[in-house]
Amino acid sequence: MENRTHVRALHLDSAGSWFRTEKTACEFALKVVVNGEHLVTILCSPKDPEELAVGFLVSEGLIRTKKEIREIKFDRRSGSVSLGTTESKSPDGSTFKRRFLTTGCGRGIRFTGHDRMEIKKKNSSGIRLSREDVLSLYRRFQKSSDLYEQTHAVHSAALCDTKKLLVFAEDIGRHNAVDRIIGRCILKEIPFIDRILVISGRISAEIIVKAAGLGIPVLISKSAPTDRAVALARKGGITLIGFVYGYGMNVYAGEERIEDKKLLTSGKIA
Repeated sequence: MENRTHVRALHLDSAGSWFRTEKTACEFALKVVVNGEHLVTILCSPKDPEELAVGFLVSEGLIRTKKEIREIKFDRRSGSVSLGTTESKSPDGSTFKRRFLTTGCGRGIRFTGHDRMEIKKKNSSGIRLSREDVLSLYRRFQKSSDLYEQTHAVHSAALCDTKKLLVFAEDIGRHNAVDRIIGRCILKEIPFIDRILVISGRISAEIIVKAAGLGIPVLISKSAPTDRAVALARKGGITLIGFVYGYGMNVYAGEERIEDKKLLTSGKIA
């Protein structure tokens, strides 16, 4: 399935108005069925549904490794991914209950409540990166999404080392884009340790918790974090970098991993 299509639109500008064909992102309702039970419906981009389903389960703490997946199958007719897992319980011990997950800001439904969003282990990764490493990675990241350039209707995410993008994904939902990265890495057994997560959208507490649960020590975005995201990053030993633009950025937490001493000493702390 493709992530893009064409629609007819009336275009208006100073020269007049006319109908023309525009590229747009596809939206798909993906049903995730676990051990025969409909767990959740995710509004998402349609491509690679298995990776998204696995990433969602990992993000919610319902599975942790590829070994817990006995089987996985996508049925195009019903629009569902069916997974057989070794567990059929949610983190609180109850059986799965159906949920509907939207891509709207603050309206996605999770199986883990806000009162349980915590970081249990501080990240002690020795990874280091310079200001130029961050800027170079983000430039490459921005150039990687043809779908965004054509539609301006998707978010992107990437797993990187300090020099290059290792895994890239895009989706109409910013959480979905991150879950796609997680799912692909789990299925292909790509490690998260000493890696960098780059995203295109706002950094919320949920994104920090996703990164912390996987052992990812650095998170980068062109957008800003919430106050709770900053607090969780500091508590969890995560380097949190936002407002990446031109030649600058803000480091909200974990600045000890930034090697550019000039960046750390030239300004005053407000």
